[in-house]
Amino acid sequence: MTTTESTAIEHDPVRPAPHVTHEVLNQAAPRVDVNEYTLNTVLDEAVRRHDAAWAVDDLTEIGALVGTATFQHDAQLADTVTPVLHTFDRWGHRIDEVEYHPGYHRIMSAAVAHGVHTSAWADPRPGANVARAAGFMLFGQIEAGHACPISMTNAVIPSLDLQPDVAALWRPRALSRSYSPDLGGPDKTSAVFGMSMTEKQGGSDVRANTTVAVPAGRGGPGAEYLLTGHKWFCSAPMSDAFLVLAQAGGGLSCFLVPRVLPDGTRNVFRIQRLKDKLGNKSNASSEIELDGTVGVMIGEPGRGVRTIIEMVARTRLDCVLGSTAGMRQSMAEALWHTRHRAAFGRTLADQPAMASVLADLALESEAATVTAIRLARAHDDDADDTERAFRRLATAVAKYWICKRGPHHAYEALECLGGNGYTEAFPLARRYREQPVMAVWEGSGNVIALDVLRAMTREPECLAAFDAEVNLARGADATLDAHLDRVRGQLAELAHSDADVAQLRARSVVESMALALQASLLVRFSPAAVADAFVAARLGEARGHEYGTLPAGVDMAAITARH
Repeated sequence: MTTTESTAIEHDPVRPAPHVTHEVLNQAAPRVDVNEYTLNTVLDEAVRRHDAAWAVDDLTEIGALVGTATFQHDAQLADTVTPVLHTFDRWGHRIDEVEYHPGYHRIMSAAVAHGVHTSAWADPRPGANVARAAGFMLFGQIEAGHACPISMTNAVIPSLDLQPDVAALWRPRALSRSYSPDLGGPDKTSAVFGMSMTEKQGGSDVRANTTVAVPAGRGGPGAEYLLTGHKWFCSAPMSDAFLVLAQAGGGLSCFLVPRVLPDGTRNVFRIQRLKDKLGNKSNASSEIELDGTVGVMIGEPGRGVRTIIEMVARTRLDCVLGSTAGMRQSMAEALWHTRHRAAFGRTLADQPAMASVLADLALESEAATVTAIRLARAHDDDADDTERAFRRLATAVAKYWICKRGPHHAYEALECLGGNGYTEAFPLARRYREQPVMAVWEGSGNVIALDVLRAMTREPECLAAFDAEVNLARGADATLDAHLDRVRGQLAELAHSDADVAQLRARSVVESMALALQASLLVRFSPAAVADAFVAARLGEARGHEYGTLPAGVDMAAITARH
């Protein structure tokens, strides 16, 4: 064949030359089969620093598990194939059951098997809550919805312990490392717990609750009551038992409500509907109706808030842990994408503007992590009076600030992925919808800020312990010292304000306290590049309003290298 003939054939309009139209270039590989613990330098350092080095092997195992493609796929399915309520079975029997995707149950089973629900109660050695917190964060980093019943099961123990006869029956079930999604019968050896306090007319004002409890017999602590009323929010309604607040003789009291009664029959627990939430889709949240429902009084009559308050305190800590885990996921996904995608001749992560955003996001994530793990250590059994006073105030302060920082942090990380980040095929869209719930659960912003005021007023030892903690870093940085002085001034002014003025100033004071705590911890425990950048960016005169507005001279590479 001549050259002319060959050319003619190549350009024959009837037989066009083949074209490659869909070759995938310049996209990051899937971020799977990584170890989420060993890659998280900041978390590993905090675990070892706060007496939980003994847990590193187990945490490494968890990190490998949650980093697998299989686990991540289960997380996606649990969130997208959402729970379904079955009020009746096909024959018309009332069953009030919620069906979850099997992936959700696989995640729950793994979390329980690794003890991230109650391991700190089962083995209360120094660092026990640190190890439990780290495991909880690793699971919650990939799938957040299951963390709700895991958290409530952990948090219920101190309330149960106030009623030893009830604790003797339920505590061993809560500590079990086995998980069964079926309600089962009275011989079931494991249990997960829920909590239901709020009603539609009261919200955070639980003393306005109208659910009533009438003694079924003698009445009093440990006795059975019949509860009647409506609960506006009840998450994880397929849990085995719930702590519920209801009005009884003497006032608002706390009750344990099981789904299955000792004789094997179902308790009256009518699930009216599932909430259609912004995020947290894998976790069914419901409205429930109680109608002659059996409950056992926990604690003294009229002391319901006091009885359940430690449960609330523990779940508030887990809100901090959950928001921090979300920041880690956001940070990891943003770094992965920007280090594997190029534009204008170099990777996105190497572009100065993007490098500044990533470093700023990393600062936020590291500050949240060191704070969360410090708080977890303060919840260990060996905590002395000063530690308990510190955690009382610091947990509320951190809950307010870190949970509020979560949504914007997720948004900025999502933007690092561009259009990919805005699609549901990538995890940051899910995370962006997830983060706001941590600020709402267990007291939204105003409730938490007012709780901080209450603690400072009624428990002055808490403020003294907090002040002592943050001032451990005094003298290391002039900017931080100036901020610590401002905080003391704000607190002194607040102490002499009337109630309305104190409320108006509460948010700004709590914000200052939170930044003081984070900066102090970073100065004491993190490399100078991190601590100096955080203090300058969050406390200095050059601080900006958006991520990526770091002052000049920040070692951005050193900061992001830790993530």
